[in-house]
Amino acid sequence: MSVFDKLRSSKRKTPPVLAVYGIGGVGKTTLAGEFPDALYLHTSGEETPVDLDIPAIEIESYDEMIEAFSTLLTEEHQYKSVIIDSLDAFEKMLWAATCARMGWDTIDSNDKGSPTAFGKGYLEADNDWLEYMGGARALSRSGINVVQILHCKVKSFNDPLLDPYDRYRPKLQDRATDIIMEKSDALLFMSKRASIKQVDKGFGKKENKAVGMSGGERVIYTDERAGFLAKNRLNMPATIPYVKGKGYDALAAYFYTPHDVTAAEDEAA
Repeated sequence: MSVFDKLRSSKRKTPPVLAVYGIGGVGKTTLAGEFPDALYLHTSGEETPVDLDIPAIEIESYDEMIEAFSTLLTEEHQYKSVIIDSLDAFEKMLWAATCARMGWDTIDSNDKGSPTAFGKGYLEADNDWLEYMGGARALSRSGINVVQILHCKVKSFNDPLLDPYDRYRPKLQDRATDIIMEKSDALLFMSKRASIKQVDKGFGKKENKAVGMSGGERVIYTDERAGFLAKNRLNMPATIPYVKGKGYDALAAYFYTPHDVTAAEDEAA
């Protein structure tokens, strides 16, 4: 058998796995709710906006999330999209599962002799994050869009070429953020467009200063900048304006949708 017998097209033929984070109230869940035939898997305390009515299941543990993935993969259903809200709340469930599996009391200990000291607990949690992302990728291969919602935090970034500066990033432990970024097709940052005003500093000097966020203009950023993490491998433009009710269509122009799968392609896969 020749290695060339394994040749196949590299063109993407599955829906995306997305991670969406941003400032509060910017429309992350509203955007996710525009995806077709969506099922909302939410952690305790997370709710959809009042004007969004979609089927929902409350997730209370890591095992429940994995079971939901398994059910979606093995049973007949009508869903073409799955929304996970929020991934940072789910992280605590994942840590609990890691600790239960390893017989630990905590995922991170300051005690020198503890098995979870010096970040070793988070290192072990990588295995559960990889299992979770394996499930998300399996949903994608089965023809389901996966949209993961996260909150954000501001953290100092030590750029080796510049002085340290603050930037937005997902509200996850750093190792988890790296895995989500690596295994997702896109990490999208949502924000409101800032208004810039020239301020007179005296002696003929002027300075550009952000004076606030424009109330109505929301933007989806797809590439990393100094102020935030973002990435995509879907050939998206650097910014995509978000208009309520039109967000899915704006994004779907850049990725493969479940409706494009033909029976012949399905059988071949």
